[in-house]
Amino acid sequence: MTKKNALGRGLGALIDGVEKEVLEKKVEANMQISVDSIEGNPFQPRTRFDAQALEELASSIRQLGIVQPLTVREIGSNRYQLIAGERRLRAAKLAGLTHVPAFIRTADDQAMLELALVENIQREDLDAIDVAISYQRLIEECRLTQEQLSDRVGKQRPTVANYLRLLKLPPEIQLGIKNKQLSMGHARTLINIDDQKKQIKVYYKIIDDDLSVRSAEDLVRSLQTETIKDHSKTEKKKKLNDEFIQLSNHLEKIFSSKVNFRINEKGIGKIVIQFESPEEMERILGIFDKLNT
Repeated sequence: MTKKNALGRGLGALIDGVEKEVLEKKVEANMQISVDSIEGNPFQPRTRFDAQALEELASSIRQLGIVQPLTVREIGSNRYQLIAGERRLRAAKLAGLTHVPAFIRTADDQAMLELALVENIQREDLDAIDVAISYQRLIEECRLTQEQLSDRVGKQRPTVANYLRLLKLPPEIQLGIKNKQLSMGHARTLINIDDQKKQIKVYYKIIDDDLSVRSAEDLVRSLQTETIKDHSKTEKKKKLNDEFIQLSNHLEKIFSSKVNFRINEKGIGKIVIQFESPEEMERILGIFDKLNT
């Protein structure tokens, strides 16, 4: 009995006449290779890498390892050239790793790579992160747009985009998805949080309290509401500060002395006019007398 295609498109529709045995000889996944055996990509368009961001990634790699393997092509006996993953390779070296996980491909196997990735996506036991990595590889290595990828794998473009967004989550959350601690629904909820620290906080809250997707969505909505309120308070405080600065500058011109405001959250406060001698105090009081006449 023919197994139902999970993508809704036969692999033959993508590439004809490629035997699985030949394919398996062409592409091997997740091999550990020495970082010293990898040469840089001469066509790498990115020339500047943020040092702090690299160190943060290196710190994450020290604790969790590399979640998303590099992609290299074999150029000789135990010699490889980087295709994708320059940031991860640099961070791995900073972290002191001697070997890294990598997908290895030959120089002229783009069509077979496409087939391997699409076939990999069809596996029923594949977790969402592995699907996302396969999608990303199709885009990076086969130079497909999201629209072209959507057509190739028979998925709607928003679905493809949601999978790709998973790769922007912190490594520990990606591992949680790989280990089946989080569902795709939970992951989509976490994606909607802009701040990574809050993402991690909610992630552990979901795990510790065994929250349903609906409960997780409610939690994220409450956090976003709090953020809006905090932003509103900050803007209001900033506006008040700007007004007090203007008033302070105006009073300092009148009294020729430093003027400060002391105000609490309820708006109750006092104005402090500084003086450094009895004579200066008399001068300030004289100004008050003139203002009252």
